[in-house]
Amino acid sequence: MKAVILAGGFGTRLRPLTNYIAKPLIPLLGKPLVMHIIDSMPSSVDHVIMAVNYRKQDLEDYFQTHDVGVEVTMVEESEPLGTGGALRNLQDHIDDTFLMFNGDVVCSLDQLSMLRHHESKGGMATISLWQVEDPRAFGVVELQQDGRITQFQEKPAPGEEVSNLINAGIYVFEPEIINHIPEGHVSLEREVFPYILEDGMYGYRFHGYWVDCGTRESYLRAQGLLLSMKHDTKRMCHPSSEVEGAELGDNVYIDHATVSPGARVENSVVMSGARVGKGCVVRNSIVGPGQNLVDFTSIYDDIICSL
Repeated sequence: MKAVILAGGFGTRLRPLTNYIAKPLIPLLGKPLVMHIIDSMPSSVDHVIMAVNYRKQDLEDYFQTHDVGVEVTMVEESEPLGTGGALRNLQDHIDDTFLMFNGDVVCSLDQLSMLRHHESKGGMATISLWQVEDPRAFGVVELQQDGRITQFQEKPAPGEEVSNLINAGIYVFEPEIINHIPEGHVSLEREVFPYILEDGMYGYRFHGYWVDCGTRESYLRAQGLLLSMKHDTKRMCHPSSEVEGAELGDNVYIDHATVSPGARVENSVVMSGARVGKGCVVRNSIVGPGQNLVDFTSIYDDIICSL
């Protein structure tokens, strides 16, 4: 079985980190974000097709030097094509039912169960759905009792939402969906899904956790969730890190890095090769690879990354 990962974005909300690192390769608990997705795939997936654009060479270098257990093919977009255009651009590689992932989603979805749900319904598409308290910033769906989607609604005004179920960014598609995608820059959510409801589009609700890691805040939230749910801890240091005499708060990951005596780090990540100097305070922040925070520097709500 094949799986598609949409990984062509610029990661603008994570700049300046993404000025130097392709967003799919940003480490989350020491593992590239894209590998959290690949490692979650069912064993039936043996070929991953990645739609790429920004920092394509970085991704090629990574997969050429790492055995990730599946074949990986990268297909370049010469220009940004949107979610629909990116999928159409992969049409020569799609020949059967396939999974598709937005490239920055970390979640607890049971993909095998979702695949079985899709097969049982016999539709063209199944979309993962996550329940939120406030759906105003998302695309929401109206769902029948049998799971069939009857309406899409993009960023509804307060009181006008048809539900609080949002598109969670993981899909099962039949290859025929590509026939409904026009050429050029196309949004699946706005320009395709509303027009193929009669072909059978179904929703699959799940529980556990779901995070879109596209911002500093959501990236750190994903880190905290994975620490608590997968590792049963609030802080973690790679064995090669040096943290003696430092104070570590909740939701902290220190990755092959140094945190000097008297420094305090909380709700943050210090990436590989970085050094936090004596007496520094790092809070709600990302310290990028190889960064050196001089003694008694304070970093709040920030991303620090430069060559």
